[in-house]
Amino acid sequence: MHGEDKLPPILTSASAGQQHCPGRGLMQPYPCLSGFTSTMTQRRINTQIITQTGGQIGTRFELPPLFAAVRQKQRYSIDTLPPEVKAPFPSEPIIPIRTKTVRQFQEDVEKATASGEWKDVREFYLITFDSFLELNAAFKREANSPFNTTEDSGLNSKFISAVYDALLHTPQDIQKSVLKGIINSLLREWKGPRTKDDLRAYFILLQNPQYSSTATYVIYAHLLRQIASLSEADHHFLVHWLKKLSQRRFRQLVERLLQFISTRLFPAVPEDLPPSSKCLWWIPSATKVLGFLNAANSISSPPILSYTDFYNITLDHIDIMGEYRTWQYHGNSSKFSFCQFPFILSAAVKKAIIQKDSEQQMISIARQSLVDKVSRRQRVDMNLLFLNIRVRRTQLLSDSLDELSRKKAELKKKLRVTFVGEAGLDMGGLTKEWFLLLVRQIFQMDYGMFMYLKESNCHWFSSWKCDNLSEFRLVGTLMGLAVYNSIALDIHFPPCCYKKLLTPPIMPCDQNTLVGMATLTLDDLQQVMPDLAHGLQELLSYDGDVEEDFYLAFQVFQEELGVVKSYNLKPGGDKIPVTKVNRREYVQLYVDFLLNKSIYKQFAAFYYGFHSVCASDALLLLRPEEVEVLVCGSLDLDMSALQREVQYEGYCRTDATIRYFWEVVLAFPMELQRKLLHFATGSDRIPVGGMAHLNFKISKIDVSTDWLPISHTCFNQICLPPYKSRKELKNKLTIAISNAEGFGLE
Repeated sequence: MHGEDKLPPILTSASAGQQHCPGRGLMQPYPCLSGFTSTMTQRRINTQIITQTGGQIGTRFELPPLFAAVRQKQRYSIDTLPPEVKAPFPSEPIIPIRTKTVRQFQEDVEKATASGEWKDVREFYLITFDSFLELNAAFKREANSPFNTTEDSGLNSKFISAVYDALLHTPQDIQKSVLKGIINSLLREWKGPRTKDDLRAYFILLQNPQYSSTATYVIYAHLLRQIASLSEADHHFLVHWLKKLSQRRFRQLVERLLQFISTRLFPAVPEDLPPSSKCLWWIPSATKVLGFLNAANSISSPPILSYTDFYNITLDHIDIMGEYRTWQYHGNSSKFSFCQFPFILSAAVKKAIIQKDSEQQMISIARQSLVDKVSRRQRVDMNLLFLNIRVRRTQLLSDSLDELSRKKAELKKKLRVTFVGEAGLDMGGLTKEWFLLLVRQIFQMDYGMFMYLKESNCHWFSSWKCDNLSEFRLVGTLMGLAVYNSIALDIHFPPCCYKKLLTPPIMPCDQNTLVGMATLTLDDLQQVMPDLAHGLQELLSYDGDVEEDFYLAFQVFQEELGVVKSYNLKPGGDKIPVTKVNRREYVQLYVDFLLNKSIYKQFAAFYYGFHSVCASDALLLLRPEEVEVLVCGSLDLDMSALQREVQYEGYCRTDATIRYFWEVVLAFPMELQRKLLHFATGSDRIPVGGMAHLNFKISKIDVSTDWLPISHTCFNQICLPPYKSRKELKNKLTIAISNAEGFGLE
């Protein structure tokens, strides 16, 4: 037997030969764990492996490589797992027949709770958790049936839930006996490949609620390690079994793993856990198992949980750039980094990575500009450090296009905007206003670049507007600059736009490579053209004669500037009728034509504009939904949260003017609340991370109360005169926020 098939040691102070202090650490609640640790220590010699470097002998603590040890910067995805395999398994032992039902078990528990006599319940738990064989005997619907499919684990999930729901309410000795049985199972000498019954046992043990206690983390860690070390084919089965769990059970597993990772990173009582240096594999094991749950969530339709439920906000407080650099240098090799599993990183963390990566690129490019000047012995101009944009309000679009076209090499410098003929130093407010006015002009209906689709309240690319692709590139560049400079834009693209923007997530070197051609479905079309999507769905579900009743061919008709044009969805499509047999192909080709092919040139220009600014490995970490939040901010306004986070200058929260202000604002309709936010910050969106990241400030300005409020958008600041009444404040504030453009902005 190879050493790597056994459990690695957990070296605690006790196992290192030091005197164990009773009453401290994780040994007190479950004394049986000390036996587990000592057993593990006795096996330490068996877990040592001889490395090839100088013939040294070392202890293996890390997970086996997640991928081949080459530099791959790709997401860990369920898509990489192989299909079901029918590997030859050794003959399996006969599982004993056990006939206890859910109802019988619950009656036993009810009787024990009432009488205090737990003999029957204790015997059930003692036998059931004694081995993997007994786990299958208790919970398998048919003891000796193979159930070798991903669609059916063969387990009685209702019985498993009942047993675990009751476990934490049983006497302590029963709970300890369950843990002891799990320990014995994990210490089993494994020979040959795992069977599907072994997988079922792992699946059952993973759901144990006892792992919420730090006292059980040593056992939990070893269970997670063994699950993480299974073959990819076995992982494929587990992922599909996991997606069949109830939402409540599924959420419990996710939350338990997130808590385990957080506690290992920042233990409240460090003495409760072994030293971090002795269990480096804990977090990689837990994160990989969490990855299986994320994969199960991703392939479920609809998803079991929101993708944000997998965020671990504890990671906001680690050296995330260190993790990012490790991932950049080592990719998805055996060198662990949280960036290998981006689902666990919150949007706020990803934004921080992009911003710091952007800052480093800005500094590098600015430094190079200075070096070039100095090497030529030319006078150094500090303007070299910025991307300086000078525009006229009357020629905003053409001036912006010219400036960005001429300064392609400077896009990664810090942006600074000047409006010709206007005084004012851009401390951020003018930049915000430039974005706001430019976006508003570009998306005007009569300009023709984008169609506004009222039924979905979003904009989409005009398929006929391809005479000036540089304008689409400008919009992409603007979006990239907004992300790069941490500015939220008032842009309403459907979610599939951001899927296309990440296809591929890194701009290809070969300009002939297709970009933006995402694999989109009827669900994506639903978010753009819901009425059309509904009609296509009716075609798919129609029970009558499709060919005779619909009389369709493989072609599509579009109106362009008042002229109806036809396009074949495939060669000779106008002569191929749509039938019940080929209608799914027709719908998929239709969706692909509308969302990909018909706007390819326009979107490709848009894509290259965005990636000319945001060319960063950090984009590989992002989901389409997260790109949208980074570009646009969040629409979830919560003025009560803003009230809690606001800072005051010259006022305090108990002053009458401040009390009037919040009474008025909290009573405003949503439209006026958005106008207020836009007035104060230059955007009606909330940045990634919520109101706390807005740094909103209300300052006192000692002027006549005849004055209107003014704002400093570069500082997210409103300046309020000391209004004497609620009515006066409401009147003046409403006038100011309703006429904000070009007024009071600095």
